[in-house]
Amino acid sequence: MESQQPDVTDIGDARDVVGIGNAMVDVLLRTDEAMVTELGIVKGAMTLVDTQRAVELTALVELLGGADEMTPGGSVANTMLGIAALGGNAGYMGRVSEDSLGDLFISDMAAHGVEHATARAPADDPTGRCTVVITPDGERTMSTYLGASAGFAPADVDWAMVDRARTVLLEGYLWDPTAARAALREVAERCAAPGNDCHVALSLSDSFCVERHRREFIDMVDRCTNVLFANAAELKALYETDDLDEALAAVQGRVDIASVTLSAAGAVFVTPDEIVEIPVEPVDEVVDRTGAGDLYAAGVLYGLARGYDLERCGRLGSVAAAEVITHVGTRPLVPLDSLAADLI
Repeated sequence: MESQQPDVTDIGDARDVVGIGNAMVDVLLRTDEAMVTELGIVKGAMTLVDTQRAVELTALVELLGGADEMTPGGSVANTMLGIAALGGNAGYMGRVSEDSLGDLFISDMAAHGVEHATARAPADDPTGRCTVVITPDGERTMSTYLGASAGFAPADVDWAMVDRARTVLLEGYLWDPTAARAALREVAERCAAPGNDCHVALSLSDSFCVERHRREFIDMVDRCTNVLFANAAELKALYETDDLDEALAAVQGRVDIASVTLSAAGAVFVTPDEIVEIPVEPVDEVVDRTGAGDLYAAGVLYGLARGYDLERCGRLGSVAAAEVITHVGTRPLVPLDSLAADLI
């Protein structure tokens, strides 16, 4: 695939990026390591839960005194909000219900300038929520109830919004429901068709998600993806290796840009011609890593939409991620366009 960046010419009512993902409400709970063990969940991972388990977790949060924060989210939704916070034009597709959590999600997206374009599910199909257990080391362990978001289907795709997008970001988590997976594949195929200027970005989301869908992800990477987002564990899982260098070599040349985050070691961009190292943005204290990868992707995609070089895109991503890990929650407390003013 020939290396290129999204065209930044004016195409009318364009969106820099349109994201499609699980529309969720994040329920954040700060607790100790013992609670992770008691819950029997894999620290640092995302585990899908059914309705009964979601009810149990809600009761547990209430028993512990309630959530520290309840915020509309979902991985790709967080990225779209980050792009908007940097001054970009973002759109979003994701299914929520005609319930109170759905109201919270819709109003919040609108308040932050993100266009939402998905019809709402009936009230008996509840809005999804993600219970995030945050341990003292800042690690987050997620129990996700997909709820209404799992019902996303090809009929929910707003093709007019897709056609106005310079880049469409697809969320790996949404590969689990069959109908949603079909919708994402249709979008990717349309964007990748000859003569279409829309780029496809894919987030691998989670190493366990990669394990479940490795074959389809590899197919997507090889045939339809321009920009791939992964952390080191996800990329190694994709190519079934314990060696990061092997994983980086395996992805090189398969996409225009592979953006791979390396936690405290920063990040790298892999293009067909080079590997660009991006240093981490220093912070005084890591409080909560929730949303760090999502905000990093926001900075990168905003930069690509503006035609910035990879080093500048990476620095934007690092600045956005660094801000969000210094406090609880996935939303920046300092305006990102001001924080990154010297880069924009």
